[in-house]
Amino acid sequence: DFIERIKYKSKMKESYIAAGVPVARHHMVSTLHEARTFIKEVGYPVIVKPDNGCGAEATYKLNNFTELKKFYAEPHNVQYIMEEYINGTIVSFDGVADSHCVPLFYTSNVFPTPILDIVSENGDLSYWTQKTVPAALKDAGFRTIKAFGAKSRFFHCEFFQLNEDKPGLGQKGDYVALEVNMRPAGGYTPDMINYANSVDCYQIWADMVCYDEVRNAELDGPKYFCVYAGRRDCHEYKHTHAQIMAKYGSRMKMAERIPQALRLDMGDQMYTAVVRSTAERDAFIRYVQEKA
Repeated sequence: DFIERIKYKSKMKESYIAAGVPVARHHMVSTLHEARTFIKEVGYPVIVKPDNGCGAEATYKLNNFTELKKFYAEPHNVQYIMEEYINGTIVSFDGVADSHCVPLFYTSNVFPTPILDIVSENGDLSYWTQKTVPAALKDAGFRTIKAFGAKSRFFHCEFFQLNEDKPGLGQKGDYVALEVNMRPAGGYTPDMINYANSVDCYQIWADMVCYDEVRNAELDGPKYFCVYAGRRDCHEYKHTHAQIMAKYGSRMKMAERIPQALRLDMGDQMYTAVVRSTAERDAFIRYVQEKA
């Protein structure tokens, strides 16, 4: 029963609701007629994605009836879920929980542009590990871990932070459920978590396994923003690799080619640095990704 609740997006909603976290209205994709009935209630656009899927794989944003009909005209071999569209910034709650479903260590990542938009528009990914976790996100995260019964494991819980008031879900700035992944965050994010928090999250996990508490890792080291900025070979950029390294070399933690399996989401070349302020964070992203 635990596996189903972390595998299927429709069943994740039950545990989020139990945690007191609002969830988007949804409809299990069946017929075009039933989809139109659902859309009359929530309006366009809607998001359709596999109920059992990963990231933005096979995910679509349908903006009108023409796109809706096109989606239903194509064969789909898996169960899809349709959700109302939420205008929000994706924010994660990441860490390691003990055997009582209490986080021993936690942090957060912010994804300013949805992966779906980056993939569909061939855009450049940027995101960062936060210096601190907002109190409201910590509260929602702790309740979510408890409600899912996520014990003795890494966790990566995703929320929308609303960019505007949404009737029935909350006010601007509130957190709304997206989905959970009861594993370490993907890609290079565990490394970014380490750099941002001056920790070794794998040592924290090992301590949890052996002692159910943190014994061999320091949790009170200096905090930074750890920022990821990706680039694609198909674009021309204003600043060269050499210029980027000259400007940020002392703060650069990773600068390397992306493995082929991750390039759809993350780009072809990545740069990851630690900075102390939001202004430095945003300037780093602009410098790396500014087009020629």
